[in-house]
Amino acid sequence: MSASLISGFALGFSLILAIGAQNAFVLRQGLRREHVFALCLTCAVSDAILIAAGVAGFGTLAQTAPWFEPVMRYGGAVFLTWYGLRSLLSAWRGGSSMDVSEGTRSSLRSVLLTVLAFTWLNPHVYLDTVVLIGSISAQYDDRLAFAIGAMLSSFVFFFSLGYGARILSPVFARPRAWQVLDIVIGFVMLAIAAKLVAI
Repeated sequence: MSASLISGFALGFSLILAIGAQNAFVLRQGLRREHVFALCLTCAVSDAILIAAGVAGFGTLAQTAPWFEPVMRYGGAVFLTWYGLRSLLSAWRGGSSMDVSEGTRSSLRSVLLTVLAFTWLNPHVYLDTVVLIGSISAQYDDRLAFAIGAMLSSFVFFFSLGYGARILSPVFARPRAWQVLDIVIGFVMLAIAAKLVAI
């Protein structure tokens, strides 16, 4: 397994771990066992499309404009630092428990439309996938392996979250679990930011 693929997987997985509307919705639907496969596939394929666009576009741009890669690298480090500090601040303030309502069963159409809105209308998705992963991929000779690793992390994460939700439900009913996850996310983001600056 190539180092580029592993790096892409690690970066993609650490970025996608962040608690947000999309992940909370997938977890909620997983707990309710509603349209889990279609939901997870939609999230993962959406990420794959955005990652491919970022890697293809930013790889080409980095070759034609030498100044672009360092600008994006330091910009990515600033963004990751902010992201990490925000997660640590969230942990400091205290997590919120996962509230799962037991209403009527949602239709497949409404579930997919909701998750597509969470995915494609969220500006952080573009920052994470297109901008950040795209710019970091320019540092690797094997950008394709890096992109595949990042895409694979989305498939692994979403299907694990969707189908593993029942196991996690007692854990994430407690605010402390969200605090621990926020702490982990915060330190991972800060570590990646430090690595970007050190290159």
